[in-house]
Amino acid sequence: PVWGWAARRYGVIVVDREASAGALRRMLREARAALAEHRSILIFPEGTRVAPGEQPPLRAGFAGLYQMLKIPVVPVAINSGLVWPKHGAKVPGVVTFRFGDPIPPGLPRAEIERRVHAAINALDTPQT
Repeated sequence: PVWGWAARRYGVIVVDREASAGALRRMLREARAALAEHRSILIFPEGTRVAPGEQPPLRAGFAGLYQMLKIPVVPVAINSGLVWPKHGAKVPGVVTFRFGDPIPPGLPRAEIERRVHAAINALDTPQT
């Protein structure tokens, strides 16, 4: 109950993984509304937490929104999989966000997916 309230309160665009085309249309409508309000859109293209170095396929909605919204993508690597593993206890720790260079709009699906994967993996390399 708390998550639903908080999500609505902060304008989260909820992803319905079961509704496919209908979900994409709803996400597109909500994303356009967010952009009209000059808000940023944050998408987790992998759809889940992963351990650093893992490269699961990107969710279809990511590329669909990218192509339909015609806006740049800023790749972000988040190392939350270190302290909040997908299957396991969440432990205290520091989660680091690393931002890459913007990727321009208008690329074919395979190219944007390749670039996002490459950028996330390059950013996910531990900094010493």
